[in-house]
Amino acid sequence: MFGFFNKKVFDKGYLPEYEGHQIYYEQVGNKDGEVVLLFHGGPGGRSKLSHAEYYNLKKQRIILFDQRGSGRSIAKDITELNDTKRLIKDAKRLLEHLNIEGQISVGGGSWGSTLALLFAIKYPNLVKNLYLSSVFLARREDMEWMLRDSGLFYPDLLEEIRNQSEGENPYTHYAKLVFSNDLGSIQKAIKYMVHYEYQMGKTNPKFEEVRIDNSIITSARIYLYYAANLYFMEQNEILKNINTIKDIPTLIVHNRLDMCCPLKGAWDLYRSLNNAQIEIIDDIGHGGKKLKKAFRKHF
Repeated sequence: MFGFFNKKVFDKGYLPEYEGHQIYYEQVGNKDGEVVLLFHGGPGGRSKLSHAEYYNLKKQRIILFDQRGSGRSIAKDITELNDTKRLIKDAKRLLEHLNIEGQISVGGGSWGSTLALLFAIKYPNLVKNLYLSSVFLARREDMEWMLRDSGLFYPDLLEEIRNQSEGENPYTHYAKLVFSNDLGSIQKAIKYMVHYEYQMGKTNPKFEEVRIDNSIITSARIYLYYAANLYFMEQNEILKNINTIKDIPTLIVHNRLDMCCPLKGAWDLYRSLNNAQIEIIDDIGHGGKKLKKAFRKHF
């Protein structure tokens, strides 16, 4: 494994509280190496040292951080003043806090790729390279895949989700449930809407009762809060602003049969850029060992 002995965290801490949020961060790898600001997935996920294993820790300095309300970050209210634009601003504040000047590389997978792209669009002069996996563009068509087109493969599961949503948009309905004070309602939201994406790609999918704790509930609440609000993005926001970043060197690695974020989104992004390379992995799922290995070999 690249840089195995560099996996030890050499710096960690919190950004000063701002808008009711304290952002947790940590750094791993080569202190003097290429700086890579890494966005985690979700929304509602968290940064993990395993995310840094996609990179060469002998040569790169990886900055990991937990988004507002997520992971080890601290919030007075997890959804108050929590939206996509503020996540991007937090990333910029983190670079300033760490006294990092000049251009950096930016990376992320899934929702993390969304934020990496938005960061580059907001601050194109700061970004030297983009490193993306399991691309998610958060367009309406990407949401329609989850709530409509995925029914081509999982009609039984999708019908069950809709039957339980009482005629409402499922994201809206289950967001209400997960923010209730009733544990049964919270479990229902997590069982159906949150865990649907975990079933996609399986050949024997089924909804099961799940063990929940405070961290799982918090993660589910942030995810459904963002999804119900269309990820706080304009329709097709990334591709509409692609000219801003079209010449930034970009690496895209994606599983061919990613049923959570179909390959077409990554392909649409690739075709919109002037200086991108794409590697399509012959695998199913939203990640996995083959994708990680293929991604890491570029460093």
